[in-house]
Amino acid sequence: MPNRRDPNAATRAGPRTIHDLPPGLEGLPWELPRVFLGLDGPAATPEDSATWILPVPYEATTCWGSGTRRGPQAIIDASRYVELFDHELGRDASEGGVYTFPALELTRGDAARALTELRGACARVLEAAAGRRMIMIGGEHSVSSPAILAHADRAPERLTVLQFDAHLDLRETHDGSRHSHACAMAHVVDAVDLVTVGARGISAEEWAAAQARDNVTVITAEEVAGQAPARGPEPATRGQPAARPEPAPEHTWIDRAVAALGPSVYITFDVDFFDPSLMPSTGTPEPGGGHWYPALSLLRRVFTERRVVGTDVVEHAPIPGMNAPDFLVARLIYKMIGYWSEPAAPGSTPR
Repeated sequence: MPNRRDPNAATRAGPRTIHDLPPGLEGLPWELPRVFLGLDGPAATPEDSATWILPVPYEATTCWGSGTRRGPQAIIDASRYVELFDHELGRDASEGGVYTFPALELTRGDAARALTELRGACARVLEAAAGRRMIMIGGEHSVSSPAILAHADRAPERLTVLQFDAHLDLRETHDGSRHSHACAMAHVVDAVDLVTVGARGISAEEWAAAQARDNVTVITAEEVAGQAPARGPEPATRGQPAARPEPAPEHTWIDRAVAALGPSVYITFDVDFFDPSLMPSTGTPEPGGGHWYPALSLLRRVFTERRVVGTDVVEHAPIPGMNAPDFLVARLIYKMIGYWSEPAAPGSTPR
């Protein structure tokens, strides 16, 4: 049942999130608002919410499976069924309030103009947010670049981007476009440091670009799975296969990821980071990949030990009739809200 419907409640009183009801109709059994978590009343107003959700259903450069334009609404709809009490944290993480913006509709047919629009929109939203937590829901991964740069413009120190992703997204062009989702990190890597976790679909061009930079750290999916040492396998000699690496000690990759982060972090989470058995609804699935609890372990440490300035979750392309992936992404975003709103540990970096 939806997370805010009390079967014993006689009314659903209080102001509505987006549309005001005509006078005298407040007590009727209206459905949950189609906003994140289905919240209404003061807990879902921009003034009283500590977290702002910005849906950006932009899709223009997907190169295989499509449908990311439908991702934000599917995630928001599924979120209305997320249990608000988080037993890991021992509290209801929604009590700080969550406001959901109407979706941004960017220019169609001109990717450069659309992403310029988005950078300006993100800058204005950040200015209005006045320190509130902002989570953007895409859309394809190209939307992350303008959001990252908007945050970098406001940061007093150089940002580190923590990228959960099956791909590096460091191509200069893809399918003839500089604005492809496969180029998302190439647009920001000069302005920020980059730590990518879970990569396993990597072009020779991207691998060379990552190796040539001292501000890029790549933690491959093999390392996450404990199948490769931190520095990767030794190269094969001519005509001979590479030696099978010894498994990495458990949690080494999490320690290495956290150590590579600066004090201020932006998190971009491409859902193809997950193994396709968990997340089939994405345009570029890769075999292998991350799993739920290890991903949460890294996220909780980052939110605890670093100052997270912004996040986005992208590349969910819902499959009709398959609701579990929609719910997974909604729960992922709610876990981020919970970790982000935890009281800071003594001696940790101020958030």
